[in-house]
Amino acid sequence: MDVVGSNKRSRDEESVEAEERVAAEKPLIKVAAICGSLRKASYNRGLIRAAIELTKEEIKGVHVEYVEVSALPMLNTDLEVDGTYPPEVEEFRRKVLEADSCLFASPDYNYSITPLLKNALDWGSRPPNVWAGKGAAAVSAVGGGRRAQFHLRQIGVYLDLHFINKPEFYLNAHRPPGKFNTSNGDLLDLETRENLKEMILSLQAFTLRLLGKV
Repeated sequence: MDVVGSNKRSRDEESVEAEERVAAEKPLIKVAAICGSLRKASYNRGLIRAAIELTKEEIKGVHVEYVEVSALPMLNTDLEVDGTYPPEVEEFRRKVLEADSCLFASPDYNYSITPLLKNALDWGSRPPNVWAGKGAAAVSAVGGGRRAQFHLRQIGVYLDLHFINKPEFYLNAHRPPGKFNTSNGDLLDLETRENLKEMILSLQAFTLRLLGKV
C-alpha cells in the first residue's frame, strides 16, 4: 500500500513538473490594457484589474499591464516638435509599441467610444503608428458597450489592429445580482471572471498566431 501511494505521489509530482515546463516554454505575450473611463470605481477598470489578476494567478504566458491615458493632452499636432511628442504621449506610445496585443475596456458614450479612448487611439496612430499589426480584444461592463465596440472595431480596421471575433464580452453590470463592488469597482462575480478568462485565452492564442509562435 505504501509503495502504491509512493508511486502515485511520484506520478503526480512528475505531472506537475511537466505542466510547469510547458508553461515556462510557452512564449510570453505582453498586453497593454487601456480603459475608456476616468471614474475611480469604474466597472470597466474593474474588468482590467480582474484580467491582471487572472494572468498572475491562472493564465500562464500572458502579462497584462494597465496603461494610463488620462494624462494625455487632447490631440494637437502643434505639440509635435521635430518628430517628437510630449513626454506623456511618448511614454504612452512606448508602452503600446512594446506590447504584443491590446485589451480595451470600453464604456458606451452616446452609441460610441469615449473621448478619452478616442484620444488615446489617435495619439497612437501618429507616425509611426504604434497599433499596427497587434492583436486586440474589447470588454464592456454595460450592455450598450456592444455599440461602442462596433465603432472601436471600425477604427481598428484603419489602425491595422486585429480584434478577436469570439468570444464577445458585453456585461450588464447594473442588472441584479450585483457583479462588482460598488465602492471600488472590483469584480466579484465568478461566472463573469470565467468568461473574462476565456476571452484572455482567446486573445493569447490569436496573438501567438499573429506572431508566428504557434
